[in-house]
Amino acid sequence: MLRPRARIIDATPRATRSERRAGARLFSLFLLIILVAPNPAVAQRARAVARASLSAEDDAFLEDLSRRAFLYFWEQADPRTGLVLDRAHTDGTNYPAGDNHHNVASSAATGFGLTALCIAAERRWVEPQRARERVRATLRFYAERAEQFHGWFYHWADAETGARRWNSEVSSIDTALLLAGMLTARGAFPDDAEIVRLATKIYDRVDFSWMLDARSHRLSHGWRPETGFLKTTWDTYSEHLVLDLLAVGSRAHPVTPRVWRAWRRERITYAGYTYVTGGPLFVHQYSHAWVDFRGRREGWYPFTDYFANSVAATRAHRQFCLALSTEFPGYAENVWGITASDSVRGYVAWGGPPRDPSIDGTVVPCAAGGSLMFTPDISVPALREMRARFGGRVYGRYGFTDAFNPTTGWVDPDVIGINVGITLLSAENLRTANVWRWFMRNAEIARALDAVGLAAGKNAGRL
Repeated sequence: MLRPRARIIDATPRATRSERRAGARLFSLFLLIILVAPNPAVAQRARAVARASLSAEDDAFLEDLSRRAFLYFWEQADPRTGLVLDRAHTDGTNYPAGDNHHNVASSAATGFGLTALCIAAERRWVEPQRARERVRATLRFYAERAEQFHGWFYHWADAETGARRWNSEVSSIDTALLLAGMLTARGAFPDDAEIVRLATKIYDRVDFSWMLDARSHRLSHGWRPETGFLKTTWDTYSEHLVLDLLAVGSRAHPVTPRVWRAWRRERITYAGYTYVTGGPLFVHQYSHAWVDFRGRREGWYPFTDYFANSVAATRAHRQFCLALSTEFPGYAENVWGITASDSVRGYVAWGGPPRDPSIDGTVVPCAAGGSLMFTPDISVPALREMRARFGGRVYGRYGFTDAFNPTTGWVDPDVIGINVGITLLSAENLRTANVWRWFMRNAEIARALDAVGLAAGKNAGRL
């Protein structure tokens, strides 16, 4: 089968008029939640509107899902280093010694884990002091013991020792997601001098200019000690938006704001939704888990609002899955979602639109879970339906399994840290906007948003 062309124009029927109206009404409520508004009372009322949009049953479901997701980061992290395992079995057991996956930690998962600790302390899922102690242990390890090159860290490392695993690269995006967690902790615990000092030290040590390709003004995907910089750069819309902002906002080693304009923005239209696309749905989610893009848009044509862009991408993706239901009857109104995940054939970075030929009917819960902060009107019902229909087969100790196939009956025996994490952070932003609030307290981020031309304005956020 030939791969479909990247640009799709109205490839499926438009969403129904009533569905669009309902989605627009709910979305308009969330446009009010602008925590950077100068009037705290306005922000407080806006958060109340967000909470009111969820039923008591919805909120109870999200509380259970979120608490289970946090448990992954509490149990699957080494308490001495704070490094979070890349994956674990759904029942909480680990890969045995000798297995290739045994004790492999992920820098990105650790960034999600640091943020999870902030959420847990706020919600009293653990004693706040214990959460702070785990944050401090993680920051001490990265500040004093973890191997780093010009401040950048390996993609995968041994959870106990921090030693490089899988011959992995020194990764720009994984370091960025780790830094996002560290700066969230700095914002969540501003009265903790050690957390503030260590997070600042680690961030200031990262030499962003070293990772920058001077000719293209784009950041590299990474570097290997054996071969040098990877050939790939962040040359198109993807999950790297937070990386660019961290680089531009850095006090010690900033890069030119030109890095923001150096990558391509390709727009597609699907089911009546036009948006910038870049691959699987997670690329529309990861940076938004920390950076509050609401109320901001680029100051040049077509004045892209990246929050509204992710809303459109999610709604288009759901329609895409519904269009596939004739081929894979497991997809349904509230059973949808395909993003990078495990599959019966191994890990696949799939998604759409356009159609990825490897799609086999697998459902990835974090596709809807990671978009809770964008589209609660379709994401909450989807997750609740998955749990109600498939029960303990797909929902367990850490929430949802990474993936399952309702058409064939296959269920993944694993969860993956970053997929658990994006669901947790997105749910918390929907319910309280706390992750956005903590991360946006860092002056470097506000400075970077202004520098790259993402201006706040009353017209931003409109679909």
